[in-house]
Parts: sequence; C-alpha cells; structure tokens
Amino acid sequence: MSSDDEELPLELFQEPPGYYPPPDPHTFSSYTLASGQVLEVRLVGHNPLWGHHVWNAAHSISAYLQSPSNAARLIHSKSVLELGAGAGIPSIVASMLGARLVVITDYPDADLVENIQWNIDNSAVLTPTQRSVIAVEGLAFGASTQPILAHLSPDASGKRGFDTLILADLLFNHHCHAQLVATIQQTLAPIPSARALVFFSPYRPWLLSADLAFFALAEKGGFVVEKIGEELAEKVMFRDDPGVSVSSRGRVRTRVQDEGFQDEKLRRTIFMYELKWSEEEITARNLP
Repeated sequence: MSSDDEELPLELFQEPPGYYPPPDPHTFSSYTLASGQVLEVRLVGHNPLWGHHVWNAAHSISAYLQSPSNAARLIHSKSVLELGAGAGIPSIVASMLGARLVVITDYPDADLVENIQWNIDNSAVLTPTQRSVIAVEGLAFGASTQPILAHLSPDASGKRGFDTLILADLLFNHHCHAQLVATIQQTLAPIPSARALVFFSPYRPWLLSADLAFFALAEKGGFVVEKIGEELAEKVMFRDDPGVSVSSRGRVRTRVQDEGFQDEKLRRTIFMYELKWSEEEITARNLP
C-alpha cells in the first residue's frame, strides 16, 4: 500500500480549540401577571428569526387576555393557537386562564421550538394540568397546517379550527403577509365567536403603512377587521437602532429624522386589532 492510500488521522481535520466562536448564551426575561405571579422564560441566543427578544405586543396581549371578560370570551375552555410565539408568554398565560388546548408554534427552527418546550417543561407557574393542555410545534407561515389541526377534534361537520389565534408583533415581515393570512384562514374556526388577536408596534415608523397593509389583505381574505385600541409600552424596543438612510449627498441620517419621528411615541405604541370571519365567509365555509 502506498503512502497516498494510507488513512490520515482524524485529528488532522479537527479545528483547534476556540477556533469557532461560542454559541450565544441563553438569556432570561420575566413577566409579572395580574395575580402578582412572576413568569420567567428563557430566550434563545441571538437568532436571525428574532426569537431572542420578548416583543412588547407579547406583554400587551398577555395583559389583554387577563381581563376577566376577555378571558371568558377568548380563553376559558377554548382552543388557542399562537403563531410566531418566540418565548410563548401569551400561550402560557392562556393555559393558566383555563384554555382547553393551547398549541404554541414558531418557525420550525430546532433552537426556537426546543426553547419553547423548555419554557413549558420548566415553568414554575404552570400546574401539571395546565402544562398537559399545551403542545409545541414548528410552523412556517403558509405551510401545511394539518399537523397543527391534528391536535383538535373535528366538529359535527368534520371541520377543525381554533377558537382564538394569537399574533404578537408579526407584521414587520411584510413579505410574509399573504402567507400569514393564509395560515389564519386555515386555522381559525369558521364560527362567529372565533377571533384572531393581532397586536403590533411600528418599530420602523416609516413603514407603518406597509405594516397596516396586512389588514387589507385580511379583509380580502374574508375577515372583518376591528381596531380595538392602542396603548403605550413602557419603553421602546431597539432604542439604539432607529434605522438609517443615506441622502443623495452621502450624509447618513436616521430614518426617524427623515420622516419626522423625532420622539419615541409611535415606536412605543401598540396597535390592537381583532379579526373575525365575515358572515358570508362563515356561511360559505360551513356548506356541506
């Protein structure tokens, strides 16, 4: 056997210790419920899908659900689906409020999905019964929802759908709006009481009109859109990153300066919407 045919030692192909940067560490975030209990969640390390943040709308929806009237209308004994959940705070709150079933989804990235499951398995505020009604799944907007709907029992007509959908700060991905509407169409139960909660902040104020374009698509998709309120977050996210643009003379300016948004108020504002099926669409979807 020639020297060219001899097997080279595996160690020859191994990088020296410290060659690759260490993975970003997990961080933790706390949310105080109306009861005074503190819900702590773990976040993934830096992630291109932004799962390493707790977004302001997640806190806002969680507070909204804890109103007794909203809990009764939207959560108690209901089936709940959260899209793009990140750490899953609103879903954990929903299970604590008596949901019959909670399915928590985010993009099918292993780190994101495993981290949500970790938050469920390790939550100090969930009872065993509350934990037992939660399922975690990966779901990309626009992809097949059959694995998600499989968690539901069909109604008398054989149809499946969730009573309540939760969407917290998902509208900044403008290129995904059509897929997001399609996912809502596939998963929201075709009944008058079903609702999709869509809360968001315009973190890039100059693109607010593009954020709001989602609701025009939703109306074309058979939904009635209702703005139910606005509120101000305690602090703005991405304080040090208002966005930049370059003028024709090469001068760098913040987009906030260009568009006249010198203060943080709009970036702190949480817009609150509910979607429901139109009567015509409910009729069409319940035809034999």
